[in-house]
Amino acid sequence: MTLDSLLQITLYLVMLLALARPLGVYMARVYQGRPTWFDPSLAPLEHLIYRLSGVDPGREMRWTDYAIALLLFNLVGTLALFALQRLQADLPLNPQGLPAIGPDSAFNTAVSFATNTNWQGYAGETTMSYLTQMFGLTVQNFVSAATGMATLVALVRGFVRKNAATLGNFWVDLTRSILYILLPLSLVLALVLVGQGVVQTFGAYQTVALQQPVGYTQVQVDAQGQQVATPVEIKEQTLALGPAASQIAIKQLGTNGGGFFNANSAHPFENPTPLSNFLELIAILLIPAALCHTFGAMVGDARQGWAILAAMTLIFVALVLAAVPLEQAGNPGLAALGVDQAASGTQSGGNMEGKEARFGIADSVLWAVATTAASNGSVNALHDSFTPLGGMIPLWLMQLGEVVFGGVGSGLYGMIVFALVAVFVAGLMIGRTPEYLGKKIEAYEVKMATLVILIPPLLVLVGTAVAVLADAGKAAVANPGAHGFTEILYAFSSAGNNNGSAFAGLSANTPFYNTALGLAMLFARYGLVVPVLAIAGSLAGKKTVPVGAGTLPTHTPLFVALLIGTVIVVGALAFLPVLALGPVAEHLQMIDVH
Repeated sequence: MTLDSLLQITLYLVMLLALARPLGVYMARVYQGRPTWFDPSLAPLEHLIYRLSGVDPGREMRWTDYAIALLLFNLVGTLALFALQRLQADLPLNPQGLPAIGPDSAFNTAVSFATNTNWQGYAGETTMSYLTQMFGLTVQNFVSAATGMATLVALVRGFVRKNAATLGNFWVDLTRSILYILLPLSLVLALVLVGQGVVQTFGAYQTVALQQPVGYTQVQVDAQGQQVATPVEIKEQTLALGPAASQIAIKQLGTNGGGFFNANSAHPFENPTPLSNFLELIAILLIPAALCHTFGAMVGDARQGWAILAAMTLIFVALVLAAVPLEQAGNPGLAALGVDQAASGTQSGGNMEGKEARFGIADSVLWAVATTAASNGSVNALHDSFTPLGGMIPLWLMQLGEVVFGGVGSGLYGMIVFALVAVFVAGLMIGRTPEYLGKKIEAYEVKMATLVILIPPLLVLVGTAVAVLADAGKAAVANPGAHGFTEILYAFSSAGNNNGSAFAGLSANTPFYNTALGLAMLFARYGLVVPVLAIAGSLAGKKTVPVGAGTLPTHTPLFVALLIGTVIVVGALAFLPVLALGPVAEHLQMIDVH
């Protein structure tokens, strides 16, 4: 690894961790109902929203009521987005006259954005109107992120409260997440991105003359069945525009990840400069990292938040430091043929296939690891073109359950579930009922935690197996052998863990994949949210257990190591065999070139 790469990674981590603490403390004040800087301007708007929607902000909800409200709200959002796509040809703000979206693609996209996954089987600039992008996708970027944050807050209250039957009010948590956190951050980031050159306009696409015409030969078959070669010269290019900056800000901050344009964050209108790249990269992990401090502040012990943040950061750093050298070492197939890819160790050396020359290898790999550590899914390089082992690291990060930072809210509540399993295992070792944050972890909580941990691997492995066996699944694979298998595995890993990034090479915009991946996204989101809320309700009803001689401290380096070990062991047991069939097998095939 080059010194330049190390400096970039270090600067990124320092900035991320420095910004996370003040934001986390601020978010704790928001969810605890304590005064904030924005109260004079936002509190009247908040109360107006409650009056117009008929919500009583003082009414508390049981976990079942909280879950029902969450599910109904997300169902309505999914149906509204589906309808918007199917009707977009007849709606305004469609200057390019784009047609309605097909039913299977509209279903997949509606589910994808409602679940905070943002998997895309389409090219945004040739498929979605400005109205669909703004009032459909961008709105879901806000509310799906807020849904995850509300679920986390309900779980934290389960630890804080004792002998309680309620967890708060879903509508209040949703509204405050959007109004006091997501909107202000998104507004600031969007303005900065516009200053960097990210487009934000309602104007139609622009056709411009090329500085240098491009010529090629087009071969066609005439009426007599003969091939006819015709020279073609292209002198113009159509530039896709639109209200992109507003969507890009929340797609990163809300760990959504959908691209306004098909090239996603590699597109110069989405990510034009090294500074915009750095700021968007910070935005991906900012709220997930800050929520660890929110957790510590709300439970009254900042050390608990630091412990979970330390576990996340250590796994993240280890995998970044593993992935960057794998890409800088170059393509193993070319290396086996004696091709020199090192370029004297400069940033331009190594495997540059599928990467933006503006960003280079280190920033591309850092983004790939960050976007798959979070349930973000935006990309600034083609993961399909990574080396087999370099591409395996983002793939495995998703398969760990999106708990290494993870999505806003969902990453932390997933890691807390792993913490419950860790203390349960520790309790078995010493023959004592496990405790976490003063609450006994008993059979009910362990059963719910087991569902949260096992549902994503089940969706990924079963979905991949069905796709490999089905003719419709195999027909969409562009590459044979181990790499094609990895493309299918990556797609279901992305959908089954609410990530949304793609390995490419897979024609996923088909009825088979739109339906299969859509179902995987549904169960991966709500199949986990309901057990998490069930855990929260159970914990809230319990009394607080005093710390005793047999209590396992959950803020120490020992517990951090135990938590990391639990995450890694579960991920290894579930996915090492299938990884051996995909990226590991491809790597062995590439180095066995004679």
